Amino acid sequence: MREAMIRKARISDVKTIQQLINSFSGEGAVLPRSLSEIYDNLRDYSVYCDGTEETICGTCAIHVCWENLAEIRSLVVREDFLKRGVGRALVESCLAEAHELGIHRVFVLTYKESFFEKVGFLTIDKSDLPHKIWADCLKCAKFPDCDEVAMEKEL
Repeated sequence: MREAMIRKARISDVKTIQQLINSFSGEGAVLPRSLSEIYDNLRDYSVYCDGTEETICGTCAIHVCWENLAEIRSLVVREDFLKRGVGRALVESCLAEAHELGIHRVFVLTYKESFFEKVGFLTIDKSDLPHKIWADCLKCAKFPDCDEVAMEKEL
């Protein structure tokens, strides 16, 4: 068996990514994503594969929002791979990609504040984020009464 790895998502991964994300969306942990959204933003996604390139154990996206701002979104890890560093590895991979693109601010809207603190994110006021980022929030059942925590990391 090969060593676990993170790679950029491929067309053949889209349905698995959607199933993984949407399996957590019912709990309100992440926004559901349509196949169309994932295809449109496929280059944003990375996947964590355990042993083979076909077995996807987690996914995460880094979405460029503005000149110097990106969002980490759709971070999900299969339950049987929790507490193994998969989420952290995916976030660190996204942060490295943001840095490579020349982006110096990365934010996340989350319920997992302690997880993101361990990766170096700090809590910020949601009003510090540009209005442009709220487009996805319109799809959320909790909008406009969002109870997620806004966090940011400077790179």
